[in-house]
Amino acid sequence: MSTSTTPALKSRDAIYVDGQWQSTEDASDRITVYDSATEEPFLSVAAASEKDVDRAVGAARRAFDETDWPRLSAAERGVYLRGIARGILERADDLTDTWVRQSGILLRNATVGVRMASELYSHYADLAEAFPFEEVRAPAFGQFGVIVKEPVGVVGAIVPWNGPLRLTALKVGTALAVGCTVVLKASPEAPGEAYILAEIAESIGLPPGVLNVVTADRAASEALVRDPRVDKIAFTGSTVTGRKIAGILAERIGRVTLELGGKSPAVVLDDIDIAKAADIIAAQETYNCGQVCSSLTRVLIDKRRARDMVDALSERFAAVRVGDPFADTSDMGPLVSATQLERVNGYISRAIDDGAKLAAGGGRPAGLERGYFVEPTVFADVDNESELGQMEVFGPVLSVIPVDSEAQAFETANKTIYGLNAAVFTDDPDRALAAARRIRSGMVSHNSAQGGWELGFGGMKQSGLGREGTGPEALLPYLESKAIAMDARPSGFDS
Repeated sequence: MSTSTTPALKSRDAIYVDGQWQSTEDASDRITVYDSATEEPFLSVAAASEKDVDRAVGAARRAFDETDWPRLSAAERGVYLRGIARGILERADDLTDTWVRQSGILLRNATVGVRMASELYSHYADLAEAFPFEEVRAPAFGQFGVIVKEPVGVVGAIVPWNGPLRLTALKVGTALAVGCTVVLKASPEAPGEAYILAEIAESIGLPPGVLNVVTADRAASEALVRDPRVDKIAFTGSTVTGRKIAGILAERIGRVTLELGGKSPAVVLDDIDIAKAADIIAAQETYNCGQVCSSLTRVLIDKRRARDMVDALSERFAAVRVGDPFADTSDMGPLVSATQLERVNGYISRAIDDGAKLAAGGGRPAGLERGYFVEPTVFADVDNESELGQMEVFGPVLSVIPVDSEAQAFETANKTIYGLNAAVFTDDPDRALAAARRIRSGMVSHNSAQGGWELGFGGMKQSGLGREGTGPEALLPYLESKAIAMDARPSGFDS
């Protein structure tokens, strides 16, 4: 097992506010992160208080209201975004090491993820430069009309621990590209990437107050959400927390996008080879130890083929090599924390008590006495109405749910508070499209785990509000539309 090392951070004893590293209100208040594979302390950073968050919001407000940042051209802001992209590549080793140790993702997957995060910042720079921020329309009254898209203002970006760098890019990259200023609130379980991003922002000369970075726990995080100077909250995390954020923002009509939990179905139709479907489902569930909101965790299949699917998934999970996330020989690393391990084990124990049949896994892998490891697990004969059938486990646990018919499969797929992701497995693309239209989910894929960011990422029902991604619509949640009607055409517009 790899030995924990302290990450290459210059300023872990401060927060990044107004372009400077500033001391927190209480220097003794710390947040400690443990290496997920060894349980050894890995990183300790300053914990921001409510007053510290207040300072960060004030800096972002001044940068938006009193500087020219919102009025720069997209090309001028793009210079900074591309600088962040280069900085991420220059700090790639630090970022991958930090992500692996904090969250347990495999090194090879983290390496790809860091590169993708860098590409996102460059992509959003390009996207903003091509975006139509002005659209001329003929008004009912007056001689000239134009719809302008303007930055929403100060954005509070709250990111989780399972993929912090890329999820940050989806929020911070889009917000900065259109002229917003940002307070980035890092997860207490995974603050390292946010600190490195702040160091990159400092190194490229990003104007003061445009990006502010704090790590905070619940009370200070709620202060960010409640602050009326924050125009919009962009949150990725649990549905429970998302509900509370939505309620707070409803009180002051604050803008919000929420990317929340999922209990996503994989509907396996009768014409698909079970081995093919099992390969795809099992592979996606071991990515990041199943700590992915869009994971296909409910496998819905005709009861006459359910046993074959259970056997196929069990066989694949039995072959998964769980171990050191830095090792090339590992197929899956640990969970993020002791708390998450306890949560996943609790779901497994209660599922057994509820009558679900444990078909594979369910315990600690042999030979791994330290670290937050759990075996990839398959349950057979799961009742869709049970806790395991309804609740997001956020670990490598699959539920095979037998159904009597194709119609019941779609009915069961929709019997959940969630609607984030889904998949249909069939060799017939026409059947797949028809099936996709019957599932209430923000994303549906055919014979794959997820369609991709280009099409938009987000859910229906209690899986969230709004969409993130790499298409031009990704910028819209960070823009307000303003209608301007005039009695004469101003200069600068073609007649």
